[in-house]
Amino acid sequence: MSSDPAPQRTPVRLDALDRKILSELQRDAAQSLEDIARTVGSSKTPVWNRIRKLREAGVIRRQTVILDPEALGFEACFFVLIRTSEHEADWQRRFLKALLDRPEVLEAHRLAGEIDYILKVRVANARAYDAFYQALISEVRVYNVTALLSMEEIKAETALPL
Repeated sequence: MSSDPAPQRTPVRLDALDRKILSELQRDAAQSLEDIARTVGSSKTPVWNRIRKLREAGVIRRQTVILDPEALGFEACFFVLIRTSEHEADWQRRFLKALLDRPEVLEAHRLAGEIDYILKVRVANARAYDAFYQALISEVRVYNVTALLSMEEIKAETALPL
């Protein structure tokens, strides 16, 4: 959210084995090293070394578990479109902090075009969204906020198409 341009990252060169390993980790990161090695047609030590190098290179950011939000009571997913007339560094810093402090914000993107930001917000219901909205606008001034309720999640993937 700074005014400095984002540093350009050079894509990491991956060979076919790296891609197979990454695909397996995206499918199920909890599987054993032995299972991954068998699936990709290699042995454990080279697979482990490649995984370590991919972590060091920043290709693998972290390993996590994907939870079912509805099973945990987070039944409402809102896409929040934000327009602002504020673009000063102090406003951007406060806005970023407000987003990072709220666990219900699953994603936040700065956009090109008429909308400045889009947020993916997961909450229990409309009342919980309103509490989120009221808290957000009490911390940072925004010109316009439009909330779109997702009626049905048709596709949600975390795996990149390697």
